[in-house]
Amino acid sequence: MQKKLHIKKGDTVVVITGESKGQKGRVLDVDRDKNRAIVEGVNTVSKHTKPNAKSPQGGILKKEAPINISNLMLVDPASGKPTRIGRRLNDKNKLVRYSKKSGEEIK
Repeated sequence: MQKKLHIKKGDTVVVITGESKGQKGRVLDVDRDKNRAIVEGVNTVSKHTKPNAKSPQGGILKKEAPINISNLMLVDPASGKPTRIGRRLNDKNKLVRYSKKSGEEIK
C-alpha cells in the first residue's frame, strides 16, 4: 500500500531548511518509497556529461536533485504563505486536504 504524503505532484511548495531554504517552486515528481520530491528550480546540481547523440556538445548540465519531503511545506493558495496540511471529509464524504492556516480546501 502506498503511504500518504502531504505533498502531491503539481503543488507549490517552499523549502523550509537546507541549502535552498526560502525558495519556492512547483513539485515535478514525488518518490513515495524514498520520501523525496523534485521541485522546479530548487536544489540544482551540476552534472558533467560527455558528448552524445542527445547533447552533441557535452559539458555541464544543471538539473534538479530530489529533496526530502520533510524539508518542504505547502504554500497556502489563499494567502501565499507556508501552511501545514490536514485531512477531513468534505460534504461528499470524500477525504480532502485542507490548509490549517486558512481552513480552505486544497485542490
